[in-house]
Amino acid sequence: MVTPTVQLKLVDTDHLFYTWRWEHELGAVQNIMVPGETVWPILDDLAAALPTPLPGETVDQALERSLNGPLTDRDREFALATDLARALIPHQLAMEMNAYLEQGIRPHVRIQPSHATAQVPWEALRVDAGERFVTNADMSVLPPATVRNAPERRITPWNLDGRVAAVLDPKVPGTTAALGSVLGPEGGALAERLGLEVTAFRRSDQTRDTLQRDLADASRFLYVGHVTTSTNGLDARLHLSCGPSTTGRAEVVAGHRPLTAADIVLGHRPGSPGGWRMPNRVALIACESGGEARFAEPVGLVAAAIHAGAEYVTATRWTLPTDAGLRRYAPRVTPETTAIPEVVLAVNEAHQAPDPVAAVSAWQRTHAAQWEAHGRLENSPIIWAAFGTTHG
Repeated sequence: MVTPTVQLKLVDTDHLFYTWRWEHELGAVQNIMVPGETVWPILDDLAAALPTPLPGETVDQALERSLNGPLTDRDREFALATDLARALIPHQLAMEMNAYLEQGIRPHVRIQPSHATAQVPWEALRVDAGERFVTNADMSVLPPATVRNAPERRITPWNLDGRVAAVLDPKVPGTTAALGSVLGPEGGALAERLGLEVTAFRRSDQTRDTLQRDLADASRFLYVGHVTTSTNGLDARLHLSCGPSTTGRAEVVAGHRPLTAADIVLGHRPGSPGGWRMPNRVALIACESGGEARFAEPVGLVAAAIHAGAEYVTATRWTLPTDAGLRRYAPRVTPETTAIPEVVLAVNEAHQAPDPVAAVSAWQRTHAAQWEAHGRLENSPIIWAAFGTTHG
């Protein structure tokens, strides 16, 4: 049986507008409007809980605030996730989903967020005691129609036995501590668990030129490292081992040139236009790698990968705390507390599955249940709910 799939699209003005339709009944469109005063306050509460810096904050200040806030305290997180569900999930849509759940069918929900809802952790919304939105649905991000239906887009075929192009915590030249190692000393062991050579970790020769060649015949791309945002989505930046002499559309920053979404879409070599080729499945495990819906023109690294041939892209909505950040700022942790290596392994495994959306959702359901039962930091939604998988 084909999984019932609903497309849910949001637009905000002074209020929040919803449109949804089931893919087997594309002509039956539902529309509602939710008054702004109902949703904006709870979205402000969410922003205050997330590790993305607020205006005037540094990254460290944002991490300290968030890791001591609702998302790491089970009772407070329950209240926030419940309020978000009440404000954001349309009652009629919930009734339509329940009709499938009563038949033992878990539907697929594809969400195209608005600017204001770009960082909503839809999977974590608490719809009932012990139940999250992802408990009752497989969930993915729906890219804009202009991206997924671009005439020049060609989806790269999937090959289960194909090669993975892996960039695991690359060394960024000439930079500051802010772009240092994200994995720390655990990275070497993680490389081995991924089936990679230890030398794949913290390499200093992974530039845009070597990566572009490596992606040309790969089936998957796994990136674990740094992403930074700028004033627009096309300037979202992925940090590799590119020195100042590298060509590209970003200015040199602290001794290196970042790779932008525009470089991927349009090419990074002057006088030789032409976008990159991306494999079928792309995982960007880095801070705000999937945060492009926050921009007026929601075209960033995820949209660039979709445009370049990816069918599935897993990325993060907000700043992802490293294990070092958890140990430094979060309460009730030990020097042995670890979360990020398991995230990398889980996302990597999901991208080898027939359906990455279902696999990522299953991983999130497991952590949601463990968080509900035990409230351990490594199971907090601040980690697993950061991830969304875009299916184009």
